[in-house]
Amino acid sequence: MISNTQAGELYEAQKAYFDSGATLPYNFRKAQLKRLKKAIEQYETRILDALHQDLHKHPMEAYSSEVGFLYEEISFILEHLKEWMQPEVVTSPLVTYPSSSRVYREPLGLTLIIAPWNYPFMLLISPLLGAIAGGNCAILKPSELAPATSALLTALIKETFDPAYIAIVEGDGGVVIPMLMSYRFDHVFFTGSIPVGKKIMEMAVPHLTPVTLELGGKSPCVVDEKVNVTVAAKRIAWGKFWNAGQTCVAPDYILVHENVQAAFTDALKQAIREFFGDDPAASADYARMINEKRFDVVAKYLEQGHIAHGGQTDRNSKYIAPTLLTDVEWDAPVMQEEIFGPVLPILPYKTLDQAIAAIRKLPYPLALYVFTKSKKTERALIEQVRFGGGCINNALVHLTNPEMPFGGTGYSGMGQYHGRYSFETFTHPKSVLKTGTWLDVPTKYPPFKNKLKLLKKIM
Repeated sequence: MISNTQAGELYEAQKAYFDSGATLPYNFRKAQLKRLKKAIEQYETRILDALHQDLHKHPMEAYSSEVGFLYEEISFILEHLKEWMQPEVVTSPLVTYPSSSRVYREPLGLTLIIAPWNYPFMLLISPLLGAIAGGNCAILKPSELAPATSALLTALIKETFDPAYIAIVEGDGGVVIPMLMSYRFDHVFFTGSIPVGKKIMEMAVPHLTPVTLELGGKSPCVVDEKVNVTVAAKRIAWGKFWNAGQTCVAPDYILVHENVQAAFTDALKQAIREFFGDDPAASADYARMINEKRFDVVAKYLEQGHIAHGGQTDRNSKYIAPTLLTDVEWDAPVMQEEIFGPVLPILPYKTLDQAIAAIRKLPYPLALYVFTKSKKTERALIEQVRFGGGCINNALVHLTNPEMPFGGTGYSGMGQYHGRYSFETFTHPKSVLKTGTWLDVPTKYPPFKNKLKLLKKIM
């Protein structure tokens, strides 16, 4: 683990590197993005192996959500970066004549990126793409709770970049992060839990360091009676049990219209059987809890309702079966805390107003998923519920569109990224107004005398 002296030396090396101007040119940024993509390609098999070691992820799941996802994002950024870096020409008010106005996107400087354990590769590299595209230096902190991926990331980054430009620091987050944040970064990007996010924000306050917090919360699914029950069940089961429910935007609970509750629950059970067989523990396609601590937390939720499907556990292998809970009380911990595991409460509702009121009693969620054929239902939920982002008749996949921002609101986070939004998060919009000297309008200069009437006409 890095010492305080080493942290200071690394910080000063990055500061000198950034101050040299090396990160500013478009060609430099482009070359670094290409270099990173090539490194990921060379490490691809090892990445998939590490993710299997840490989370028992199937290569298909690991590739699509952690590796292929990054290939697409790098390609998208490379395609548009030159355009994003161009100064934006905006109009100038008449009172400033003869002037022109532009907005320049300048790098922030030194950035710190802190990743979680649930998507330990993608959620470190994805924000790094924005830092590189924006022309910054970065220090990366992978999650020690995914040790195989952390070790692999360390090897990849050290082999690919000069540490004065991009560095990676392993170790206990409770020690390393406060050590690093004793120095002033120009931006801190954190993905993780709400309690840790609060601590990150507290550590940033003394330096007035801006932060992006990608957190979580209880993301609801609303299934009304005008729905394709089979399709809705498959898409929700896929989204919920992907990575064994350890996804910040996973469906956290379902509000289903009472008229279709029985049919929908049966369809969910069938979808689980189709995906993972009668014994998901034997399925190569089903992930595991990250560690015993998380296993113990999620396993307790099984006691807080009627197990309609699943419920089997094995602490030694960190296995919790895909589980459906019914007869759940709203004040139970499973309905107050983010589950972050393969337990899915199903609650009936009678009217849409009732469902909306129930959602609004909880903090703003990171995601909302609506399953309906009704435009009225769709519009009501979009307009009346505050949430980070979401889908109509789907789950999770809004993350895959680099044209859209990803981020939370309220307790689910602040700031956003992906595509252009990553570039904007890691740059500062600098406004510059340029005035010609061939004409010097005297209106603004004293003595003012009768100039107020003229000024009112101009403004």
